[in-house]
Amino acid sequence: MTEMAHKADAVPCVDVVLLPHGADLGVPSRASAGAAGYDLRAAVTEPVSLAPGERRLIPCGFCIAIPDGWEIQVRPRSGLAIRHGITLINSPGTIDADYRGEVMVPLVNFGQEPFVIARGERIAQMIFARFLAPELVVVPVLSDTARGSQGFGSTGR
Repeated sequence: MTEMAHKADAVPCVDVVLLPHGADLGVPSRASAGAAGYDLRAAVTEPVSLAPGERRLIPCGFCIAIPDGWEIQVRPRSGLAIRHGITLINSPGTIDADYRGEVMVPLVNFGQEPFVIARGERIAQMIFARFLAPELVVVPVLSDTARGSQGFGSTGR
């Protein structure tokens, strides 16, 4: 492996500021050594009831400095989704590297019963992902492919 490739694979350290209303919750963490996602916890001061169909922005009690060339993808927790219908209204959500505000999670209740979010409850997960920002170039025509411009459902069931 070349030195350049080794540097590209380096995992960055990421700065986190715990806000006063989230300091006791600590930094997001992974539930196991093999987990890709860091659990996001609700930094609510009192329980929040989410009615069926209701959307609510839930604070997580920290700010984060995402390195350039990276993003955070915020994703639902599968257990909340399947058992209670709790998911993200925009999934996955993206937190850009230049955002420095509090991490918030936009939850929605697609279930049939109200769902109570308690302080410290794991409500979502964040995944760190690298991204490329290619230059977009206007051309008169695109290269041909077998699929061409056929869209949704064109490759079969």
